[in-house]
Amino acid sequence: MPLADHLRELRNRLAKAMLAIVVASVVAAFFSQQLMDLLSSPVPKCPPGTSVSDNTGGRCVIIAYQTMLSPFTSTVKVVMLAGLVASSPVWLYQLWAFVAPGLHKSEKKYTYWFAAIAVPLFAAGAYTAFLIMPVSVRVLISITPDVASNFLSLDDLLDFTTRMVLVFGLAFELPLLLIMLNLTGVVTGKRMAGWWRAMVMCTFVFGAVATPSTDPLGMIALAGPIIILYFIAVGFSILNDKRRARSDPDAQLADDEASVLDHTPEPIGALDPVPAARALPEQATGDTDGARAHRTGGYDDIT
Repeated sequence: MPLADHLRELRNRLAKAMLAIVVASVVAAFFSQQLMDLLSSPVPKCPPGTSVSDNTGGRCVIIAYQTMLSPFTSTVKVVMLAGLVASSPVWLYQLWAFVAPGLHKSEKKYTYWFAAIAVPLFAAGAYTAFLIMPVSVRVLISITPDVASNFLSLDDLLDFTTRMVLVFGLAFELPLLLIMLNLTGVVTGKRMAGWWRAMVMCTFVFGAVATPSTDPLGMIALAGPIIILYFIAVGFSILNDKRRARSDPDAQLADDEASVLDHTPEPIGALDPVPAARALPEQATGDTDGARAHRTGGYDDIT
């Protein structure tokens, strides 16, 4: 299609995606209270009526709004996030429909597998974040002395929960990315296996930096599953390389490495008569009786 038609199609698909997000957000607005309770559930909240002067220590947290606009902005943020997640099948399909015509058949097959595995992995990461957050919060607030109280803004709590879910969900996609690189021939399983020491170290460092809770428990909870998934990806890649080597002996060669050639000469055998079309000698001498219509091996007098 011409460039203008591509841009027009992109505009239409973006409009459909935005409409789906808006509709899902409007529906989520009717359940905003339930969504607030869900996102704040990892925090042990103090009973209603508890004040800052009660000195709750590390037993519970007092959740409150700090500005007049905070209730509105927090609700809009939660509703839009829920609408974005709920409408993800629609806008992901619109993205796929725009890109798919330019992909080959094999690339489409890889994309189907990628989408089918990526969604459960992200959901597993988000679920792991919800499992670890209550323990992380209790560990953090346990440091509070008895003469003080934990006063937490709901905006900060929502940001903390959202970041934990996104970090865990995206981190669980790393093994899938390595498998896709192996399927496309970018990296081999043997090379991936040689990275295991650096990968383990980088995973723990990433877990310590990326988790908003900054506690050792959250780091281990994030790094442990990623390392296990990494070794699963390495095992899959090694098996895939062996399968590829059986079907293609030259699959393990580098791009600038020549394959092994067999220079043993083979017997040619007897030459068979090959019909040859009329060439210049016949035309020059007027030989039209077909006496030279057949040449041994297909060679004429000029050759």
